[in-house]
Amino acid sequence: MNFFISDAMAAAPAGQGDPLMSFLPLIFIFIVFYFLLIRPQSKKAKEHKQMVEALAKGDEVVTNGGLLGRITKVGDNFVELEVADGTSVKVQRQAVANLMPKGTIKGL
Repeated sequence: MNFFISDAMAAAPAGQGDPLMSFLPLIFIFIVFYFLLIRPQSKKAKEHKQMVEALAKGDEVVTNGGLLGRITKVGDNFVELEVADGTSVKVQRQAVANLMPKGTIKGL
């Protein structure tokens, strides 16, 4: 039966080693994931929440669907956007993706 297990592997000591050293790579991977994935995502979510809370009448915004408009009414959960002369659309506040600089929309 020596052809299944080499003599060198069979003679090796059965020591476990330091348990901390076995968890060290796992801890390192978690730290890398935190700094590369979790932290930037939570920072971006915090910035978006602050932007949504600060929306005011007259702001020019882009929604998640790509709609560009000027805010005409602000409610607790919804904002009304004027997307063309006499055309308004109601969208959820959370659907606002970006705040655009003033003057982005010409001729509304």
